[in-house]
Amino acid sequence: MSDWKECIDCGDEFPAERYYLGYHWCLLCGEDRARADRLSWCVSIPYSKGAYQLITDPADLLGMNPKQPRGAL
Repeated sequence: MSDWKECIDCGDEFPAERYYLGYHWCLLCGEDRARADRLSWCVSIPYSKGAYQLITDPADLLGMNPKQPRGAL
């Protein structure tokens, strides 16, 4: 398994082991994609003593603060 695969974004080669794990990008292109994906979500505790929740839609945060009027954003 010492062969190399080609990145689908930039064309650079990366180890085939990474490809067999399901990654089709080199480390640099993969990092760029991960940073872009992380901009679209956040993790929050919407209620006191609640569990962490993945928030992907900012509209889900409306009305979470009971002391803030709904149209205040």
